[in-house]
Amino acid sequence: MNETSHAIDATGDRWILTGPLTMDSAASVLSSSRDMRLPSSGIVDLGRLDAVDSAAVAVLIAWKRRAKAEGAPMAFLNIPPTMASLANLYGVEELLQAAIV
Repeated sequence: MNETSHAIDATGDRWILTGPLTMDSAASVLSSSRDMRLPSSGIVDLGRLDAVDSAAVAVLIAWKRRAKAEGAPMAFLNIPPTMASLANLYGVEELLQAAIV
């Protein structure tokens, strides 16, 4: 898979990520998201990611910090098992498990 074929679909009320979110794409994904409004629903859907590594966890942490700074909710849906394992390994699993109420 081409590591540059990633995207954030922000056309609806949530962000939907597709493609890889790895060390090769994380900086670009994070950079492109800076100019986007946070999802109005507070939901980021990770179900269409086809590859993740520790850089993906770093991106999610950055987004959670941004949401907190902006006073907005953020929750992650359809978390890939590899990402959940990495978050557990790094002790930040509660970051991924937070739900919007």
